Amino acid sequence: MTSPPAAALESVFAEAGVTGFVHARDIDLGHEVALRADEPVVVASLRKIPVAVAYARRAAAGQLDRAARHTITADNREGDGIGTDSCLHDVTMSTRDLAFFMLSMSDNAATDKLMEILGTAYVRAVAAELGCPRIPVGRYRDLWDPVWEELGVDPYGDIDAQLARVGEERIRGLAMLDPRRSASSTPREITSLLAAIWRDEAAPAEACAEVRDLMGRQLSTHRLIAGFGNEVKVAAKNGSLWGVLNEAGVVEYPDGGRYAVAVFLRTSRLGGRDPAADAAVARAARTAVDALRRTPPTPPLHPAPVTEMT
Repeated sequence: MTSPPAAALESVFAEAGVTGFVHARDIDLGHEVALRADEPVVVASLRKIPVAVAYARRAAAGQLDRAARHTITADNREGDGIGTDSCLHDVTMSTRDLAFFMLSMSDNAATDKLMEILGTAYVRAVAAELGCPRIPVGRYRDLWDPVWEELGVDPYGDIDAQLARVGEERIRGLAMLDPRRSASSTPREITSLLAAIWRDEAAPAEACAEVRDLMGRQLSTHRLIAGFGNEVKVAAKNGSLWGVLNEAGVVEYPDGGRYAVAVFLRTSRLGGRDPAADAAVARAARTAVDALRRTPPTPPLHPAPVTEMT
């Protein structure tokens, strides 16, 4: 028999014409709500969360200077992204502001510069320690080179014009978009990572506080954040690729309730605006959190039950 939350979530996704994967957890009590929560998913820009933890750890330990200046050059820019990624000229900013641009507006060029500073091996080790060993770690250009090769696209040519000649079927068949053939994570792993950050377990308290602050500055408010009223504090990170639309974050209520929630969608559209899918992220997140808030507040004597929504 399908549970009421399961039916509600599946209805949200069916109405939007998407396939959804959800995990939500009460950070303090451990209760969970799950829908395909252990299936691998393409994380897209959610990969930037462990990068932020790696940065904040080094900064809190005095191993890098938050105010040090770094220059984003053409080697970091793809030229069609957000923030400094689309700048025509070199941009110089502090280490902290690289992390700020990375999380607030999902700036890929700032992320690549921060990855240069931190080192791929270090970030990968941090991600593995935090329970996300398969999450994609590396410079964006390095991650995308195999994609261009698979599609037969010259990355130094007019990418948009070349992609226009590539069929949708070939794009959907990319290894990058198949979480079983590429770096990936699961909704449960992502909420575990968020819970560790909010419980000061992912790094020293100073570092976790900085990551929480940066995630609270995300400029995008049309997905997960849109599911909650102004009295609710939401810190989140979104991500998207061809046919992939995600967001994960932590929702904090005035009464002290804290909930980590991750929503991953596979969509029928490869790109462009998809208001129905965006709204589905918000509605699914709210549905999952409401279900947790209806759970009796007394901590369980045994491991917290998982409501598996299948």
